[in-house]
Amino acid sequence: MLIHTIAEVREQIKLWKKEGLTIGLVPTMGALHAGHLSLIKKAVEKCDKVVVSVFVNPIQFCPGEDLDKYPRTLEADQKLCEDAGVNIVFAPSPAEMYGENQMRTNDFLTYVIPPFFYVNKLCGKSRVGHFDGVCTVVNKLFNIVQPDFAFFGQKDAQQLIIIKKMVKDLNIPVEIIPCPIVRESSGLALSSRNKYLSDDDKIQALALSKILNNIKNCYQKGITDVEALKETAYSFLNENHDLEYLEFMDENNLDEVKKANDNTRVFIACKVGGVRLIDNILLKD
Repeated sequence: MLIHTIAEVREQIKLWKKEGLTIGLVPTMGALHAGHLSLIKKAVEKCDKVVVSVFVNPIQFCPGEDLDKYPRTLEADQKLCEDAGVNIVFAPSPAEMYGENQMRTNDFLTYVIPPFFYVNKLCGKSRVGHFDGVCTVVNKLFNIVQPDFAFFGQKDAQQLIIIKKMVKDLNIPVEIIPCPIVRESSGLALSSRNKYLSDDDKIQALALSKILNNIKNCYQKGITDVEALKETAYSFLNENHDLEYLEFMDENNLDEVKKANDNTRVFIACKVGGVRLIDNILLKD
């Protein structure tokens, strides 16, 4: 069932709640791929009813980013969802979510602002305001759908940690279910932005997963010094890679670590062919 309005979603949710059914939410920006489908599969297995939101959220895009050209494939997304057992595909317009003339300005729109400590690092340093937009739209989706469970991929690990923090701090009655990164057979983490990569770019992009796996192998051989582990990355990089960051942080609270341990997650962001890619890995098996 494809629904475009908040009122219609709420009406259906009200009926499900009366029946005592558990509700799962999978928030997406569309252009669905196997990574999204893994979240949907887990939601369908765990919940009586599943809502997938398909919404390219304008307020999480920073100036100069790819909002206008971000892939929009609603018809194909709806078919994938229906085949996977999704009950509602919620595809609102920006005006439906934020009101007319409020889509890309903070002059008249109430935002949910996550803690500075969590956003002033990794993707948040170069994408100022991005996580304000993410938390605002996710909070709105939680209010609209009132899910018992919400499913998020670990590829966007900083986002996942921030959303879990928001849910805890704002006492939102939803359980966040983290789902593993899904990769192509080559090792490249699945992303809607992979569509922008040429065949050669895809080969160059494999450096991200190779760097992370090599760091994990080195850690498991006993190397814990972060600077030494970072040094192992540079042999995988060339003029085709514009490395933005390679950071080691506690996976629970994004504390920076100097000595790697089993709770350390390694985060990487790199531009390949002008496309910004992110990936991460937990050092513990």
